[in-house]
Amino acid sequence: MTALVTGGCGFIGGAIIRRLIAQGVKVVNLDKLTYAATPDSLADLPPDRYRLVVGDICDTALVRTVFETHQPDIVVHCAAETHVDRSIDGPAAFLESNVTGTFTMLDAAREWWAGRKGTQRFVHISTDEVYGSLGPVDPAFTEQTPFAPSSPYAASKAAADHLVRAWGHTYGLPVLTTNCSNNYGPWQFPEKLIPLMILSGVEEREMPVYGHGRNVRDWLHVEDHADAVWTVLQNGVTGQTYNVGGNSELQNIDVVRRICDRLDERAPGAGDRRRLIRHVPDRAGHDARYAVDAGRIRRELGWRPTRSFDRGLAQTVDWYLENTEWWKTIRAQSYDGRRLGVAKDATAIQLATA
Repeated sequence: MTALVTGGCGFIGGAIIRRLIAQGVKVVNLDKLTYAATPDSLADLPPDRYRLVVGDICDTALVRTVFETHQPDIVVHCAAETHVDRSIDGPAAFLESNVTGTFTMLDAAREWWAGRKGTQRFVHISTDEVYGSLGPVDPAFTEQTPFAPSSPYAASKAAADHLVRAWGHTYGLPVLTTNCSNNYGPWQFPEKLIPLMILSGVEEREMPVYGHGRNVRDWLHVEDHADAVWTVLQNGVTGQTYNVGGNSELQNIDVVRRICDRLDERAPGAGDRRRLIRHVPDRAGHDARYAVDAGRIRRELGWRPTRSFDRGLAQTVDWYLENTEWWKTIRAQSYDGRRLGVAKDATAIQLATA
């Protein structure tokens, strides 16, 4: 079996590729190698089982050539712009990659697989953010929860989800969609909350927490996510959507405090790192709570997360402590930890309507 994975040098895509290779699948990775790509995470893969093709999923001619050359049996579509703060600063890139890129991949798969027999599956990797925001006691998102995206990022992913379903319904493309909760683990680019807080704590910089820090997220270890995608590839029902969650709802401030405590234990510094926590003005349109009901994938396919958040977080902190060369290069060359997504117009609107 040959899999075409898009965005495989990204955080989630890399974990999925490693899982596929472990299962004996040959993988072709189509990746544009943008700022958040981590090709080092795949450097030890066997060259007879893994190939990287550098290119843009919006390049129709290139995508068609990749299908014709490598003849994939399955597609795992991970490529996307994903950082909410960046989508506030520059939404156009999110529409291009997440909407136009998804359309290009769907249509190329439709053309290539038309009339061909054999295993064909197109798995689209999406997010719980398409469902919007929950109140403190609202039930968790299910696959039937109406879409209500709040950020440009979430809106672009919701549009992509709709395209996937439309190509399945109209053209009979064998599509499946997974909507996952917040991922964490090794190799995550340090603009996201957990790696950003780890590195700030290691360097004993201020650790900025948006607003009151009580925004709630459901945390999923990236390797558990990769296991879920493999389960869906094997046994998922064509046309179905599966929510994938870690069953680990926590307030952001509690996550940051646990990072501080683990760093104090493993890399003692000049004092208790909780002293570094600073509450800063909130993100524009910040969703209050995400919670994922992963009952369907558990009942129907037998998947459930295997890592508790505390164990997974401890392993993640240790990984960043042991791989300083990787993240120090990022700090020096592409992202120094400064805040993104401070939209002046959004702030003005919030103040005017407060």
